[in-house]
Amino acid sequence: MSEETEVCIVGAGLAGLACARRLNLAKTAFVLLEASDGAGGRVRTDSVDGFLLDRGFQVLQTAYPEAVRHFDYPALDLKPFRPGALVRTEGRFWTVGDPRRRPRDALASLRAPVGSPADKARVAKLLRRVRSASVTELLNRPETTTIEALAGSGFSRSMIERFFRPLFAGIQLDGELAASSRMFEFVFRMLADGDNAVPARGMGALPNQLVSGLPGGALRLNATVDAVTKGKVTLHDGAEILARAVVVAAEAPAATRLLGVPEPASRAVSCYYFAAGEPPVDEPLLVLNGEGEGPVNNLAVMSNVAPSYAPAGSALVSASVLEPPSPSRGMAVRGQLRGWFGAAVDTWQHLRTYDIAHAQPDQSPPFPTERPVKVSDGLYVAGDHRNTSSIHGALLSGRRAAEAVLADLR
Repeated sequence: MSEETEVCIVGAGLAGLACARRLNLAKTAFVLLEASDGAGGRVRTDSVDGFLLDRGFQVLQTAYPEAVRHFDYPALDLKPFRPGALVRTEGRFWTVGDPRRRPRDALASLRAPVGSPADKARVAKLLRRVRSASVTELLNRPETTTIEALAGSGFSRSMIERFFRPLFAGIQLDGELAASSRMFEFVFRMLADGDNAVPARGMGALPNQLVSGLPGGALRLNATVDAVTKGKVTLHDGAEILARAVVVAAEAPAATRLLGVPEPASRAVSCYYFAAGEPPVDEPLLVLNGEGEGPVNNLAVMSNVAPSYAPAGSALVSASVLEPPSPSRGMAVRGQLRGWFGAAVDTWQHLRTYDIAHAQPDQSPPFPTERPVKVSDGLYVAGDHRNTSSIHGALLSGRRAAEAVLADLR
């Protein structure tokens, strides 16, 4: 059994959805295939006992240019984190804020044993540097590693180890700070220009909003693709879709399997979710491990940011871990959190752990921030592995693939 269409898109993550949206705007017929039971790829949210669990800790950086292009922010009911972080170091938590956006945090930030006053001045200088260029210029500057860029900017060991390392380990899943300085500067610019936020109904609201704008019947769920060739997509059930163009908008391992494109290394992360009777911290701030010990790199009380993430009378705690899974890791996570928050941690209910093997493509230099989306005549590829490892990159790659298809179909 076969059917015909103009374009067949394989994968309904953010890249595939952005591709579909652009084709729809151009009034070009398409079919969007997704192997799983829902759209979103890695950006999905599960409802568990009244809690909203994103599949791994993730946020929307509202300054992402492609996010601004694709999403209706008011309809998402975005809930922002407070700018800054709570840094765990020297046996307690310290507020490191953004006095530029929240002047009342200036004194607390100066008192925190996280860097020196000179480091705070260097942050301001770095901010001026990244804001002096366009996003395109930032992503094409000469590159080094993040750790070399920070050291070259004069930041102290304290500032790097207690703030930048846990912050960017959480964002780029890179505890060594080996990622490209291009991505560091891009992310720093996005942090400065916008909020870190989550939709009130979870990060899964992002793909759901994109799906809502597509034609009925265009998205086919539980549709596993076995093979892709020029002009034809073969599904696991034997069905075939004949198309003038095929876009594989899947994560890197699947794109390699279907198209033979080179596969970048992947960064992994795990996320532990706990239900607590009381929030362990009161502020809607990201918590960073500035001590460098223990498996938990960063933590957030999601219900402080978006109360809808937890039922009334409960708090939702998210803890991110970069260590690989092991039988003893869960006990180590709870032990570290007990050291931070006391015996109350023993009453927390473990809701779920997400182990995400291919959370992000590796971004170590040399890191091309824009890879080709056309593989060969009639075959295209999209995904965050074609641009930056981010929501912005996934959306941009999908739009680029759609525009390449449209140019070729004219």
